[in-house]
Amino acid sequence: MNAGKDQSHPLYHTDRQVVDQLLTSEPSDHALAEWARLQIRYQHFPGARDIQRDLTATLARWGLSQEEVFQRTRAIHRQGKVYRSRAVSQEDWN
Repeated sequence: MNAGKDQSHPLYHTDRQVVDQLLTSEPSDHALAEWARLQIRYQHFPGARDIQRDLTATLARWGLSQEEVFQRTRAIHRQGKVYRSRAVSQEDWN
């Protein structure tokens, strides 16, 4: 594999839609959890630069740091209510 070449993520199109929603959302529990999930997925991914850029822009708009979001989402997940309305097969942490 060529280390300098950007890759395409297989979930890019689905994730792009979520990021577009995050860009205009308020930091609700669901939005925070989605942001954290996508940040973990893309933070070291060699590609999808637009998603990485827009995740950073979302944080700035919310006025939160990455660590603040991760702290809040850990608390949200301890309650176990974020994805309750979604089918288990739809949860995606890859």
